[in-house]
Amino acid sequence: MKCNRRTFVKTGTIALAGTAVLGSTYCSSPEKAGVTGLQLYSIRDDMQADPMGSLKKLAAMGYVYLEHASYADRLFYGYSPAEFRKILDDLGLKMISGHVEFVNLDWDRSLSDFSDRWKYTVEDAATLGQKYVVTPWLEEGIRADYDEFRHFMDVYNRCGELCKKSGMKFGYHNHDFEFSQKFNGKALFDIMMESIDPDLVVVQLDTGNLFNGGAVASDVVSRYPGRFENVHAKDVIPAAETGKFESTIVGDGIADVRNVLDQIRKTGGAQTVIIEQEAYQGKTPMECAQKNLGILKSWSY
Repeated sequence: MKCNRRTFVKTGTIALAGTAVLGSTYCSSPEKAGVTGLQLYSIRDDMQADPMGSLKKLAAMGYVYLEHASYADRLFYGYSPAEFRKILDDLGLKMISGHVEFVNLDWDRSLSDFSDRWKYTVEDAATLGQKYVVTPWLEEGIRADYDEFRHFMDVYNRCGELCKKSGMKFGYHNHDFEFSQKFNGKALFDIMMESIDPDLVVVQLDTGNLFNGGAVASDVVSRYPGRFENVHAKDVIPAAETGKFESTIVGDGIADVRNVLDQIRKTGGAQTVIIEQEAYQGKTPMECAQKNLGILKSWSY
């Protein structure tokens, strides 16, 4: 993701809540294995301008499953968890996953416990019916020191335990630095995969982001078969103005998305496939969302 994506998601990670966690929650799981959804950051401007109208358009396209990227002050796109859950239910939509940054301040080392903000985050995700609570960023200070990074991987396992109590899974979404940054010659991604408990923490592999880190998705999948139940289907093309890669319609780029998804599925993964596109090459985000869904369906996803 780009920095503006991080800022968008990070809105809800600044202030820590100070009250106790509420009692009852409820959650739902996908109706079937192998579901395809949309990361709502793909249509971020539409969601900011008119969340209700945008969701109606997605439902009309045939989307059922979504992944959010806007949670702040216990609100999803400006709605309380219960309000937003009702909107989704009324439209026949399900929020299977959500991106919210888990930051250093969300773990109190002196108490060996989570912040109230993070406890509320997990509770509200369960109210929304999510299966996954995914952090899409790792603070630079945490990944600047090996011991700090390893400690945080242990905390990720604790996040997994907390989410499991509400019938969900904790997840981490990769960018590019996980593959380009190393400790003692080993990439952060490999250290992460060795450190987290796969029964508690899901790594949401983004098939496009890793290109800017010098990695190729098929190689990563070969090294870790069966580890990617939740996948971001993202294709990329070279961006002349930046010298890096930017996202595009799936199948139009160089990420070999279809074969990567098939490779993951053959090893028991890709139970949840989330479409994401952040650059549009002259098309509207809604046009891209519709085209991407049609392509994934034609691939039997």
